[in-house]
Amino acid sequence: MVLSWQIVRFQLKETFAIAYGNYTHREALIITLEKNRMKGYGECTAIDYYHISLDDFEVVLAKIKTQIENQNIIYPSEFYTFMLKLELPSFLRSALDCAYWDLFGKLEKKSFVELNNIDLNTLPESSITISVDTVENQIKKIQQSLWSKFKVKCNHFNENDIAELLQLDATLALDSNGSFTKENCIWLENHEAISKFAYLEQPMKNGSENYEVLNANKFANWMADEDCQDSTVLKDLQQHYSSINIKLVKCGGLTPALEMISVAKELNYKIMIGCMTESTIGISAGAVLAPFCDYADLDGANLIANDIAKGSEILNGKIHLSENHGLGIKIN
Repeated sequence: MVLSWQIVRFQLKETFAIAYGNYTHREALIITLEKNRMKGYGECTAIDYYHISLDDFEVVLAKIKTQIENQNIIYPSEFYTFMLKLELPSFLRSALDCAYWDLFGKLEKKSFVELNNIDLNTLPESSITISVDTVENQIKKIQQSLWSKFKVKCNHFNENDIAELLQLDATLALDSNGSFTKENCIWLENHEAISKFAYLEQPMKNGSENYEVLNANKFANWMADEDCQDSTVLKDLQQHYSSINIKLVKCGGLTPALEMISVAKELNYKIMIGCMTESTIGISAGAVLAPFCDYADLDGANLIANDIAKGSEILNGKIHLSENHGLGIKIN
């Protein structure tokens, strides 16, 4: 097995504005694992508010390259057990795990769906992100869009803006990226109209000192993002959050995400498969888990202007899974 990588700069179609800042581009580390002329691909993005440095990842990859390449082709869960011993950051571990699943499926001539006996009868629609803006501009974008589900970003609490959004005849979610206060959240969860939002994602900065004021049994469908990094926290969050956002880079890849989904279902969480602003490489990896989920937020590749891959597609919210082997990813 041969390991290689490259850093790619993705230009966004428009400025991506969230509570953490405004972004015009994203840089991504693209991992390639090759065996017998078959190539598997994985991706992780540089996210400043997660303190992710792709340059640091390149240094790590150079150190572990020989160890990776000396591995025999084994089942992906066994490969993941090997990777855990390397003590890699979750973003990098995710890119390697996804690349390995893609390669393994191509070598076995089976798709991820076939390898995991996934039932495709229920696929949620994906939302598309509406960046931070005036509520008037946000409403205009929603009304002009061909998508039917929307995740509206905000960077502060505004009762009037929320009231205007709730008047729309559309499926909306609210994502404040941790910009609300405890007082804001108490107000929200005690107002019945708020139940019209599909979910309210990561309302406050992560940490139990904040989320302990959230009540999962009131009107707001609170969804944990940064508060939910892996399956070990799910029981602690249960009284406070009804839903969780699983992102592959956050939990460490497809292998731990499968475990996380299993535990979350046992605890009666609603589950969303989410993404960063990723190319079709990252989106194709996340999309294969959509059949397990109640919500999907897989619009990342739709936000970039210079995608480098083909695979599963999200067209106006509809998820079209690739039927090709592995994760179905091909580099253009």
